[in-house]
Amino acid sequence: MEHGVQPERALELAMRCPLRRSFRAIDLGSARNRVLSHSLKSLVDDPRFDNSAMDGFAVKATDCIAPKAQLRIVGTSQAGAEPSLGISAGEACRIMTGAPLPEGADAIVMVEDTEVTGDTVSINGPARMGYIRRRAENLSIGQEALPTGALLSSACIALAGTMGHGTVRVIQKPKIAILSTGDELVQPGARLEAGQIYESNSHALASLVEAMGCEAIRHESANDSLNELRATLDTLSDYDAILTSGGVSMGEWDLVRRIMEEEGKIYFWRMRLRPGGPPLFGTWRGTPLFGLPGNPVSSLVVFHVLVAPWIAKSLGYHEEMGPRLSHRVSVTLEEDIPGAPGKLCLRRIRIRSEGGRLLATTHTHQGSGNMHSMVAHNGLTLLPPDTDGRKGETIEAMWLL
Repeated sequence: MEHGVQPERALELAMRCPLRRSFRAIDLGSARNRVLSHSLKSLVDDPRFDNSAMDGFAVKATDCIAPKAQLRIVGTSQAGAEPSLGISAGEACRIMTGAPLPEGADAIVMVEDTEVTGDTVSINGPARMGYIRRRAENLSIGQEALPTGALLSSACIALAGTMGHGTVRVIQKPKIAILSTGDELVQPGARLEAGQIYESNSHALASLVEAMGCEAIRHESANDSLNELRATLDTLSDYDAILTSGGVSMGEWDLVRRIMEEEGKIYFWRMRLRPGGPPLFGTWRGTPLFGLPGNPVSSLVVFHVLVAPWIAKSLGYHEEMGPRLSHRVSVTLEEDIPGAPGKLCLRRIRIRSEGGRLLATTHTHQGSGNMHSMVAHNGLTLLPPDTDGRKGETIEAMWLL
């Protein structure tokens, strides 16, 4: 077991026990917010043929140079029709948006710039070659357009359909169990007795697990009993991973740490991180287990810094297009923000855009039990160990999504 590791080392150790990766094929209509397990290549050219981007008339540009040119209408090209029409000099063809371009045409005049009398059209505006969508200008057959590990947004689903894919292969959602520990915990909505508090960590962690493309299974919180904790962990070991909250520090009743030391396997305990110093990672009956701090802010911070990257690397998410919880950005500090001796410091900050810059400041106190601070702010500093942030300085930060 390694002790007091940097976040990068913590991730390296956790990657010794990655999530299992499996796949399945699903209909495109069920694919929203799933993650591609294999890249998609286009089965067709897009567009499949030259077509019009506007309702109007297909013409030869040279016929439309003279003011109010008069052209003979020879037919209509409609969307879905065979591209069988053609025009010669002095002729025009009505054309609808998306309809095939008649042979011989090289420009489109918008319908608003024309006036029709019988079978003659007067050209009152420009003939634009740019209103023609050329075959394969977007995609060509065999071109990869959606990479492995991409999160299937609405736009990605539309693109997959455009490329001709009715089904897609996606990553099976791993099932991750979530367990909070502590005699003092009561579920929200219940009556509180003296010394009790509402349990919130498991709800927040479940939301983050789902946002990272996995299935979250919340378990009722465990009391401070080694026998009960053992039995619960044994039950949860059938899942793909376990997240616990609380019980990982140095106290007598920090039972997650104790039982993992005695009966599990620990790869590391404690990270050089503020907030979020006491987490551990190991396996219980062969199942990966993250022991997260009980303080609400610390629990969420460790998930962002460690658990989310572990999920992403395990499942092969695309770095830019896969599920993620934050963007890395550069921000200019509007106040001094202290760092932490020997630790990566993630102070909560509010990021806003002004004058072409991203500015950052704090709005509440930074206690690790202050969950309101995670709502009052929308980002975290990434101050290196032994580094304070100074007013006016530009630093790296995580902008939370």
